[in-house]
Amino acid sequence: MDILLVDGYNIIGAWPSLRKLKDQDLALARDILISKMAEYQAYTGYKVMIIFDAHLSQGVETKYKNHRVDVIYTRENETADERIEKLAISLNDRRTQIHVATSDFTEQWAIFGQGALRKSARELLNESDAIEERIKKRVTKFTNEKPSKRIQLDNEISAIFEKWRRGQR
Repeated sequence: MDILLVDGYNIIGAWPSLRKLKDQDLALARDILISKMAEYQAYTGYKVMIIFDAHLSQGVETKYKNHRVDVIYTRENETADERIEKLAISLNDRRTQIHVATSDFTEQWAIFGQGALRKSARELLNESDAIEERIKKRVTKFTNEKPSKRIQLDNEISAIFEKWRRGQR
């Protein structure tokens, strides 16, 4: 099993479209990231977990699922980096490969030392864009190849059916 741990605010700050959006509507930027990671999860089969720092909030950590993606807000005084390191250690076993998406160089090396694979924000963006493009192509191909809803009948059979429809024998 492959698990992708995503440093949420780091990715938002690194992707140009989300970085631009976060200054106007941070919640929308988070929602778009979650949506893109849901597509990534569905396409790749990876289990995706997005970790956000408990941004300007106090109290206990919050966990929930959104589009089947695990979203975690760390507890007060815990960074996303710390939580990602803990998750990388606790989830790592022989059957599981951990991938961590962040552009934080220090974090990349810390998790790399624990056996996890690192993925930069740019790599994740490129993969996400490529997946979106492949999905669009598949949808277009399916739409264009969709069989006709009408069954082609010869004129004689059509005439018989038309009589039946009108109640004539």
